[in-house]
Amino acid sequence: MKISVTVNTTELTDLDLQQMSQLGVDRIDFGNGNSFAGVKEKGFPDLDSLLKLQKRIRSWGMDINRVTLPNITEEFMHNQEGSETQLENSVNAVKVFGEANIKIVRQRFEGDVFYGRSQTYQAIQRGGAISRGESVGLLKDKTESPSLEELEKWWSSFQRAYSELVPTAQESNVNIAMHPSDTPHPESPFGGLGLHRIIDDFPNENVGFVYCIGTRAEEGGSPLVIDEINHFGRKDRIFLVHFRNVRGSLPTAGAFEEALLDDGDLNMFKVLLELKKVGFDGCLNPDHVPILAGDVADKDKKWANSNIGWKASNLGFAYSIGYIKALLTALNEFSGQ
Repeated sequence: MKISVTVNTTELTDLDLQQMSQLGVDRIDFGNGNSFAGVKEKGFPDLDSLLKLQKRIRSWGMDINRVTLPNITEEFMHNQEGSETQLENSVNAVKVFGEANIKIVRQRFEGDVFYGRSQTYQAIQRGGAISRGESVGLLKDKTESPSLEELEKWWSSFQRAYSELVPTAQESNVNIAMHPSDTPHPESPFGGLGLHRIIDDFPNENVGFVYCIGTRAEEGGSPLVIDEINHFGRKDRIFLVHFRNVRGSLPTAGAFEEALLDDGDLNMFKVLLELKKVGFDGCLNPDHVPILAGDVADKDKKWANSNIGWKASNLGFAYSIGYIKALLTALNEFSGQ
């Protein structure tokens, strides 16, 4: 197993790359599909620019691990006129990434998360560290769940997109990985049942997951995480792991808080043992890192107080990378390797 970090821009400085290299990062995951050169101009990445970026990253001893395709928006999900161009752009992007020998792509779909069904709050943890918290009970005016008919229409649009993306990924020797719905409220498309539905609908070895430990723990705690790793890992459907810890879960506490790797409910070494058992050999990505004193966080407006992507001199990321490297060393010793 190796370590990757997420960035949300392709405008990486030499300081960014130098610090990543010094910390022992192996791969880089690009979380913003619209950041690649060419997307704004023609709808999908420019191959020459991508190869230059790849060469620059490789010069620091790292490589590109996972990329994100241009977004599928609400217009496509509601089958509005002209929105088919979005799918064409994503299909072309898969081909470009395949030509660059990049092995994992992720497609975002608008509507896979039900915003407004829990209250986000600033969780203050040891020493004043800041993390994202969400509570169902604190929210007084909750949005209603979609109807079964609305959910099925949404799935129909998802299937329409994947029906073109999956064959293209297979032809391009690329794995297409879905991230679970975050926050995993009931009926969320990519909750536990939805993850099964993806591989039932598309039983192709190129179809799998960016398996997010934190998101899945939010839905069912450590037992669910261990069970899903065992199930999907045995099927070789886990392509990348978002390696993060949380406190609480929606079923048990009606709330959860993201936490540092050593400070949540999950025993991350046990999680690592399960990944080892099923033969996972991809990257571990320290995702959604709590904000430590002195950090300049890369926040997302949809997840306030959550440190989404890498920034130079970020203490939280440096801590998390070191923690994972120590766990991997312990795992090798434990396994006798």
